[in-house]
Amino acid sequence: MAVIFAISSLISPLNAETVVIAALGDSLTQGYGLAPENGFVPQLNAALLVAGHDVEVINAGVSGDTTAGGLARMDWTLEPRVQGLIVTLGGNDLLRGIDPQVSRANIRGILEKAAAKEVPVLLAGMKAPLNFGPDYKSSFDAIYPDLANEFDVLLYPSFMAGLASDGSLAAVQNLMQNDGIHPNAEGVALIVADILHDVVALLGEINQP
Repeated sequence: MAVIFAISSLISPLNAETVVIAALGDSLTQGYGLAPENGFVPQLNAALLVAGHDVEVINAGVSGDTTAGGLARMDWTLEPRVQGLIVTLGGNDLLRGIDPQVSRANIRGILEKAAAKEVPVLLAGMKAPLNFGPDYKSSFDAIYPDLANEFDVLLYPSFMAGLASDGSLAAVQNLMQNDGIHPNAEGVALIVADILHDVVALLGEINQP
């Protein structure tokens, strides 16, 4: 009974019309290396349906995309029917060692475009490794909470938190694909389960009168 009650706390009545959310991201969103039904967006869509939400999540993930690429795609990502936006970008900036100030400016631009169209946002952060030193990590990690606070948007601190609370993937290789970068289907399921509450909070902002 306790489990049923916990699940029911996430459930809201089905909307009269389907709510449309775009998931703007890179290969983590796009579903790289996975069967179509096992990617982040299909699994999130399925979890929302089970939780009683009439939602369509559009896969706006492009493998290899940086924050600059995401910003460049914003005008067509925010098509008229899109009512909410999940932003998961920055992983490829980290792989390329892009200056955190450049990444910050790009994510700021994404949030500015969403704000201009009054589209609520859930910003999913990334945690930098120590490869480029502690100063780089500190500067990069601060991007997401700083901008979420500035633009008053929902923040999910680390997209990988469902696998490891500190964003470190060293201890969860059984949840990763062979490249050690992308989660496998089981890993994606854990990510979806962890972020679901925050996506439901995004729906709440969309459904406010």
